[in-house]
Amino acid sequence: MLEELRITGLGVIEDTTLPFTRGMNVITGETGAGKTMVVTGLGLLFGGRADAGRVRADPGRATVEGRLRLNADTAKAVAARVIDAGAEPDDDGTLLLSRTVTIEGRSRAHVGGRSVPVSLLSEVGEQVVAVHGQSDQLRLLRPAEQRGSLDRFAGPDHEKLLAHFREVHTAWRKAEDDLADRRRNARQRNQEADLLKLGLDEITRVDPQLGEDEELRNEAQRLEHSEGLRTAASIAHRAIGGGAEADAEDAGSMLSTARRTLEAQSTVDTKLGELALRLEEAISLVGDTAVELSAYLASLDADPARLQEIYERRAALRALTRKYADDVDGVIAWAERAKERLTLLDVSDEAMEELDRERQRLATEVAILASAVRAARVAAAAAFADKVTVELAGLAMPHARIELVVAPRKGAGGEPTLVVDGDECGVGPDGADEIEMRLMAHPGAPSLPLQRGASGGELSRVMLAIEVVFAGAGGPPTLVFDEVDSGVGGTAAVEIGRRLARLARSHQVLVVTHLPQVAAFADRHLVVSKDTSGAFTTSGVQVVEEGQRARELARMLAGLPDSDLGIAHAEELLSVAARERSA
Repeated sequence: MLEELRITGLGVIEDTTLPFTRGMNVITGETGAGKTMVVTGLGLLFGGRADAGRVRADPGRATVEGRLRLNADTAKAVAARVIDAGAEPDDDGTLLLSRTVTIEGRSRAHVGGRSVPVSLLSEVGEQVVAVHGQSDQLRLLRPAEQRGSLDRFAGPDHEKLLAHFREVHTAWRKAEDDLADRRRNARQRNQEADLLKLGLDEITRVDPQLGEDEELRNEAQRLEHSEGLRTAASIAHRAIGGGAEADAEDAGSMLSTARRTLEAQSTVDTKLGELALRLEEAISLVGDTAVELSAYLASLDADPARLQEIYERRAALRALTRKYADDVDGVIAWAERAKERLTLLDVSDEAMEELDRERQRLATEVAILASAVRAARVAAAAAFADKVTVELAGLAMPHARIELVVAPRKGAGGEPTLVVDGDECGVGPDGADEIEMRLMAHPGAPSLPLQRGASGGELSRVMLAIEVVFAGAGGPPTLVFDEVDSGVGGTAAVEIGRRLARLARSHQVLVVTHLPQVAAFADRHLVVSKDTSGAFTTSGVQVVEEGQRARELARMLAGLPDSDLGIAHAEELLSVAARERSA
C-alpha cells in the first residue's frame, strides 16, 4: 500500500504530505483547492507524462515522493525488478519512490535512492496501483476496453488461450504476407537468388574452413623462416641437452651436479635440501623442453612445394574475403545467411505450393482457436454481466441490467477474414469478436450501448461496479478513484460510499470526492485547503480528526460548517457509515 505521499512545487501545492492508511482514504476540499494536483502527483510518481506547465515558478521544480509498503502478492515481483535496476527496498520492507520535474521540462526518477529510468516507475505502478478518473469512464465506452475487461474477467486459462491464438495468428499473417510478396515480386526474387547462388558456388568451390586463414598464415611464416627457426632451436637444444662433442657439458648435467652437491650438505642445513628439490624440478623441466625441441626440429619442413601450395590457397581465400567478408569466418557466415535467404526467395512451383499449404493449415488453426476464444468469451460475458448487475442493484440502480454482447466481427479496412462458427468474420490479433457492453436502465427499456444508454452518473456507477467485481480476482492492491461519483447524489451517493468501503476491506482505496455521503465512509479523511493570504495562492493537506469530521461533512453538505442542522445531518451520515463498516 501507499503509506505516504509528499508533493512540493506542483500547481497550487507548495509543500504538503499526505499520510495514508489501510482501508478507505478520502480526499476532499473546495473546488480549486488542489485535489486534482494530488491525483496528478500520483500519476507523476508512477511514471505518468510530465507537464512542465504544472511546475511552480518558485522553486522551479516539482517533486513527488512516495513510500510503498509491498504486500506479499506484489513484493516478490516488484522487488526483483527494482533490484535488477540497481536499487533495493529498505530494511523494513518499504520502497521509496521519487519523481522530479523541472520548469524546463526535464524529468528524473529515483527508486530506493538510486537514479532509474522513468519507465521503472511505470512498471512498479502497474503492479501496485490502478487509477480511475472521469477519463476512465470515457475509456470504458471504447470497444477495445470492453473486450479487455471481459478477457481480464475470464481468468488465466482464457488469457493463455488468447496468447496461443495471437501466436498462431501472427504465424498465419506472416505466411499470408510471405506468399503475397513472393507472387508480387517473383522477378526481383529470382534475380537476387541468382546472385546469391553465384556467390555460394564460388565459396563452395574454395570450401573455406573456420580459422583456416590464420592457420595458413602461421604455417607460411614457419616455412618462410625455417632456416632461422632451425638454427635457434638447434642452439637451444645443444645448450640444454648436449651436443655431438663428447666433452660438451649441457645444462641438464650442470643442474644435476648442482643438485647432488646441495643434497650432500642437506643434513647439515635443511635449506640446501629445499633448494636441491627445486633444482630437481628444474632438471625435469629442462629435460621436457629438450624433448620438445627435438620433436620441433624433426617437424620443421622447408618444402618449397608446400609453401607454394599455401600461397595459392591464401590467394583463393583472399579473393573470397574481398567480396563477401573481412575474414574467412565471415565468408562462411555469409554463406549460411545466403542459404537461409534462398529458402525465402524460392518462388518455384513446389515452394509456392508448400507455402500455400502451410498458410491454409494455419488459417484453419486460427479459425478453430478463434471459435474457442469466442466460446470462452460468451461464457464469461454471462457471468460478468450477472455480477456487475448485482453490484448495480446495490448502487441504487435496482432495475438496471448490464449485458455483454459477443458478436462476429465485421471485416473492414482490408482486414483478413475467415469463416468462424459458420460466419465470415474479420480476424485480428484479439480474435474474431466484437464486444459491446449494453445497459438496460429498467424493465421494458431497450438494451442500449453504454455510450447511448448511460448518463454520466450511471457510467460512474457502472465503472465502480466493474471495479468491485474485479477486486475479487486480485489486481493492484491500491485503487485510486478521482471523482468517479461525479453526477451522482442522494441514495446513489450513499451506495457508492458503501461499495467503496466494501472494496477497502481487501484493497487500499484512495478517493477524491465532493460528496459527503462518500466521505462519511472513510477510514481516514484528508482535506485540501488553499491559502490566499500571501502573494501567491498555495494549498496544503490536513488530516481531519474524528471530532472535526462532522464540521467538514456539514461544509460539504451545505457550505455551513458551523450550522447545527448541517452538523446533525453529518453526524447521522457518520453513524450510518460506522454501522456499515462494522457490519
